[in-house]
Amino acid sequence: MARESEFLSLSDQALRAVIGPNSRHVALIEDAFKVLVEAPGGGVSINGSARDRAQAKRVVETLAKRADTGAEITEADVRMALGAAVSQPRPDQGRVVPDAISLPVGRRGAIAPKTAAQAQYLDLLSRCELTFGVGPAGTGKTFLAAAYGASLLRRGQVDRLVITRPAVEAGEKLGFLPGDLNEKVDPYLAPIWEALNDILGVEDVRRRREKGEIEAAPIAFMRGRTLSHAFIIVDEAQNTSRLQMKMVLTRLGEGARMVVTGDPSQIDLLNPRDSGLSHALRILKDVKGVGVQAFKAEDVVRHAMVERIVRAYDADSARNRPTPDLEDED
Repeated sequence: MARESEFLSLSDQALRAVIGPNSRHVALIEDAFKVLVEAPGGGVSINGSARDRAQAKRVVETLAKRADTGAEITEADVRMALGAAVSQPRPDQGRVVPDAISLPVGRRGAIAPKTAAQAQYLDLLSRCELTFGVGPAGTGKTFLAAAYGASLLRRGQVDRLVITRPAVEAGEKLGFLPGDLNEKVDPYLAPIWEALNDILGVEDVRRRREKGEIEAAPIAFMRGRTLSHAFIIVDEAQNTSRLQMKMVLTRLGEGARMVVTGDPSQIDLLNPRDSGLSHALRILKDVKGVGVQAFKAEDVVRHAMVERIVRAYDADSARNRPTPDLEDED
């Protein structure tokens, strides 16, 4: 098969991102598609078969587009682009990752979806009153929910950002932790605080918490409230009971939207079959205004090892410990 060369002109910023530290990103592209990628100046030259060049070109263009928005390009981004290019091999299938709602710029650059599943998730967040984001750790479901909520808060489209989760974690209870309510809850919400600090800045988050614009509390503290003009994040929802899930879902008030995130395979309840997340997914999936985005192992955007770990656990679970059947009756 004939091997030819194709040159892609890139900005300096995009070129550095595509090459990567110590040419690591280029090496990944070359290994994936059996091409030779060189940087003669002003861009990259891709040498290989027509099919391999086309796939490598889409990866380079995806990374360059993200880099030109100011986003930091990591090895995880490269691996996601490689996987997407393989699953969408024809040029007429469109972009690797579709456009989604504009999100703010964090300390590490512009925030944008890294996979097609993340883009679909953001689309659901923009269209649905209630969105479920479910799947393994590392898929970005909690970070993107926090980023989207922060963008609504900063643009004044909601008055409050409310974050809640069940106080179930390896058998521990909030009452045994020192400090006031915020000090008790904060360790459980570390991923969300990290996301908000990255997007809004530590001082802005602190100021908004003091003003009540950002609120965090265990799900038990949601009872009896109506949350209007708010964006609500229910995190680690697999550890809610059915009664807790119904209670928190019915807190929605005028002008409010909610996202529920969790991993149905990581239930810490004494009776896993009482998980409110699995139950809610079964009975609400076809309700108007509800969106469900299911992430898979291939959507993991952390270290490549995390995806392999998730796959190994999923395989073991399928063989020995299947998750509760979502079709079980009440």
